[in-house]
Amino acid sequence: MKQAISMFSFTETTDPGWVFDHACRAGYDGVEPVMSESGYLTPATSEREILAMARQARDMGLEIPSVGVWSLWENNLVSDSPDIRQKAMYIVQKQLEAAHLMGADTILVVPGYVGCDFASKPECIRYDIVYQRSQEALAQLEPFARQAGVAIGIENVWNRFLLSPMETARFLDEIGSEYVGMYLDIGNVTYIGYPEHWIQILGKRIKKLHICDYRRDQAGIGAFVDLFAGDVDWPRVAAAIAQLGYDDTITLEMLPNYKQFPEASLYSNKYAFDRIVEMIDAAR
Repeated sequence: MKQAISMFSFTETTDPGWVFDHACRAGYDGVEPVMSESGYLTPATSEREILAMARQARDMGLEIPSVGVWSLWENNLVSDSPDIRQKAMYIVQKQLEAAHLMGADTILVVPGYVGCDFASKPECIRYDIVYQRSQEALAQLEPFARQAGVAIGIENVWNRFLLSPMETARFLDEIGSEYVGMYLDIGNVTYIGYPEHWIQILGKRIKKLHICDYRRDQAGIGAFVDLFAGDVDWPRVAAAIAQLGYDDTITLEMLPNYKQFPEASLYSNKYAFDRIVEMIDAAR
């Protein structure tokens, strides 16, 4: 079982070399870069620059298992605006290209939102329309994913959409491709359910896992806390991961700048991360 740190844990303009260095010191196996409108990885980043970033990580002994994305909040994949939908499709295609160049096998994609608290000008789109548009968009992107050899993993991400594991399983099965699956965030789902249930129900549809912890007696973004400081039942989650037979990378995602020294999140959560992996191994 390999452990990675997501660059969602830092700002969009963070120096990737700085993150790689701290990830290496803390004992992680990999790092998840994140595409945004500006910063170290954007749709305009050249192939040469992407390969250089991947080589820098590799030279430090780090893998790049997946590539995330910031900019699908401002560019909703299911927007009422055809121009925004087209831009969102382009962003995902560039994600796939970058992931292929970096040797990653999965990208994290926000599959569109019904409503959103994170966008500067959020839309509110009817649920059934989001469902239809999202499936259509992912079906159109599937050939690009297949050609790149990179799976699209849709994330449960407070988008007021796909609110149960059964609905999510049906949504993915209706698309019916091994290149479109789930990027399950264990902390994100805790406010509406139990992550172990999502793991058990989604099963092999899961492409990658994010871990963080969440306190149900708090509210909003401030409820995300260090591993073992929240309400995730880690022994049950570990047992579900072991039962699934998941042996891919698990990636830690903390809040950007959640502390005065953001790199502290890599170190302060590593012991807990190790204990979770030990629980998974013991449950096999």
